[in-house]
Amino acid sequence: MTYCVGYWLEEGLVLASDSRTNAGVDYISTYSKMHVFQPAADRLFVLMAAGNLATTQAVVSWIRRDLDQGFEAAEGRQGDLRHCDYLFEAAAYVGRVNVAVQQDNREALRSIGASSEASFILAGQIGSEQHGLYLIYPQGNAIMATRQTPFLQIGESKYGKPPLDNVGHTNLSLEDAAKLCIVSQVLTQRSNLTVGPPFELVVIPAGSLSISRQLKLESDDPMLTTVIDTWSEAQREALYRLPPLPWESH
Repeated sequence: MTYCVGYWLEEGLVLASDSRTNAGVDYISTYSKMHVFQPAADRLFVLMAAGNLATTQAVVSWIRRDLDQGFEAAEGRQGDLRHCDYLFEAAAYVGRVNVAVQQDNREALRSIGASSEASFILAGQIGSEQHGLYLIYPQGNAIMATRQTPFLQIGESKYGKPPLDNVGHTNLSLEDAAKLCIVSQVLTQRSNLTVGPPFELVVIPAGSLSISRQLKLESDDPMLTTVIDTWSEAQREALYRLPPLPWESH
């Protein structure tokens, strides 16, 4: 299991992922879930992955191979990330690759009770098009982040969702959104041992077509302890400030 979150803001995009992969309690490994593609000066893509590790690695390798070989468009479909004119076309392309990889391995994995499914978050910008954020399902279809639903999650998402729901909005600064995504990662790690550091974070200002900030937090980074301690203390203070129950003395 893993946990990745992407946040769409008026000012740009913030993306965060953990790096833990496990295939049972006896096999826990570390793999980056965040992959950056900039096949031309007018476009930037960041892809985060969750699910079957072999599937996600094969999808990333397929995308890189298509870029290396200059795969041409066929049947009206985009051949690779270089040939997409819109971000939704890039999401559709990743979805098709994802489905193809899963189909190649589905029967073999099903025979041993395993799943080949994987999901992705694709973020970025093409030319003067507005920056965007997509969640790509194992079935190949995708949904887009909006001002009403600005963040998207894949993997072990439930533990990191409350702070995003309660504090987040699209007019946050990139720095505040980055802190909030780190909080979301740390809270998830605290509740689920299948999620863990190193945590990776990138910040992409709108219209820049470049990553302005990049951070990798190892397990012994003091910032992680400070984040959880500060957040927990704020929650305790909020508890003490709640109105008294009817039976409490005044």
